[in-house]
Amino acid sequence: MTAILESLLAQAEAQGAQRVTLRALVEEASELGATRALKVLGLMDDHAGADIVELRQLIQGWRDAKKSAVSAAVTWAVRSLAALLLVGLAYRLGLVELMRG
Repeated sequence: MTAILESLLAQAEAQGAQRVTLRALVEEASELGATRALKVLGLMDDHAGADIVELRQLIQGWRDAKKSAVSAAVTWAVRSLAALLLVGLAYRLGLVELMRG
C-alpha cells in the first residue's frame, strides 16, 4: 500500500476502526473503481481480451511501420548524399567535361 493509504489506515485504527475492516473496505473500493474504469473504457464485455490483443498488435504494427519508414528515409538520405559527393568529385576532377565532349 502507499504511504498515504497506510497513514489513513493507521489514523482510522487509532480512532477505533478494525484494520481488517478497513482493508476490506479499501479492497472493495479498489475493485469498484477498477470495474468502473473498465466500463468507461468499454472493456467489460466478453470481447475485451481479444480487443486488448488486437490493440497491442495494431500498436506493434505502427511501431514496425514507423521504424521501417525511418530506416528507409535514412537510407535514402545517405545514398543521395553519396551520389552528390560522387557528382561533386567527378566535376572537381574534370570528368564531367570529358563526358560532354
